[in-house]
Amino acid sequence: MVTDRSNIAGDPAAAASKVAREAGVALWRQIVAALEDEIASGKLTPGARLPTEAQLAERFAVNRHTVRRALEEMQRSGLVRVEQGRGSFVAEDVLDYAVAARTRFSEWIRRHNKEPSGQTIDLCETQADAVIAAGLGLAPNAPIVRLERLGFADGRPVGISTHCFSQARFPLLFKGLQTGLGISEALAQCGLTDYRRLVTRVSARLPSQQEASLLRLPRNRPLLVTENINVDAQGAPVEYGIGRYPTPRVQIVFEP
Repeated sequence: MVTDRSNIAGDPAAAASKVAREAGVALWRQIVAALEDEIASGKLTPGARLPTEAQLAERFAVNRHTVRRALEEMQRSGLVRVEQGRGSFVAEDVLDYAVAARTRFSEWIRRHNKEPSGQTIDLCETQADAVIAAGLGLAPNAPIVRLERLGFADGRPVGISTHCFSQARFPLLFKGLQTGLGISEALAQCGLTDYRRLVTRVSARLPSQQEASLLRLPRNRPLLVTENINVDAQGAPVEYGIGRYPTPRVQIVFEP
């Protein structure tokens, strides 16, 4: 037996950790079992940061490759999430993103008893490419307002969203968004008080380097990608949007 007296959270008062080198069970599997027990018992709570690979290697008296193999397995099973540049964390509950007639980011996050927040990545006046123009019912290269935001739930990144609007239809929208108004508030200032989801298409792909960095996500974990068109009461297009959500943290649910 190999024994070490530092626990998973770095508490020197913790009980000794053991792995049996001749137990017929791979060392990395024994590490997985030990960490799973601590998660199940509540010693490791959702969102808790795990020690570094070096600390875990010292605890279990194994090399870092063995620790890395254990963490990779726990990540695949959804027990652990890895954030680039920050380390490994016990996975929180997956958030259900309910696609309904009126889906608003803040309402979605608060439904899970979490605090929503956002960060503007880019806000600009530009021209619509062919895809955006078709979604908004515009001619190619028509002027649009494009907003890209990173959304958080309790400080954890859960999605990147791109929102596109006709500049001709909403000439005051850009200024409203510049002042820090939310999308619904800025549209209300333009005279549109309600809009609803017409269609949502869902696909999956691997993240770009920028997306992985913003979402603190490994490049080998796929994103769920939604393509959305919102319309007004008369059915005229209001918004063309793209959402990108990390699969370890969000699942998409369609509601009638």
